[in-house]
Amino acid sequence: MRQGQHLDFDGARIRVEQSLEETKSGLRFKPPKTKYGRRTIALASSVVAELRLHWKQQQQEQRLRLGTGKIPDDGLVLPRWDGSPRSPNSVTKEWIRAVRELKLPSISLHALRHTHASQLMASGMDVLTISRRLGHGSPTITLGVYGHLFSNTDERAAQIIEAAFGKTLTEREQS
Repeated sequence: MRQGQHLDFDGARIRVEQSLEETKSGLRFKPPKTKYGRRTIALASSVVAELRLHWKQQQQEQRLRLGTGKIPDDGLVLPRWDGSPRSPNSVTKEWIRAVRELKLPSISLHALRHTHASQLMASGMDVLTISRRLGHGSPTITLGVYGHLFSNTDERAAQIIEAAFGKTLTEREQS
């Protein structure tokens, strides 16, 4: 993800337009697997604050100390010291190390995607929004993968119908 092109600090958004692939000949950027993978995702303000802090303290100050100058507008958000992309494998290893050091439950980076989806579902967010956020081509895909996580909302449906009918009955009584 490139700062100027894909990360909008002020708008609290990330545009997903590419992924990084490790091949025999090295690292290369490529488009997402499907057209639905290209998307814009809103960020929580706490995430924006952490990214800003990282950009200022880790990237800008480090580059100044190394004498490599200011980060270019299309610079990566989480690059290596020289501004080049980190390999997916190295990011995974750093994640595992950080989780161990912080004594957190062992969870893979990819599992965070599932946790994200699960939390949105548990909060009652609609499946269409979740599907778009995950870059799925259809809510059917999202339901196929995560459908078991939706709580039984049959009782909630009954409450909604009761409220609608109750309102109708009250309106009739008033006439």
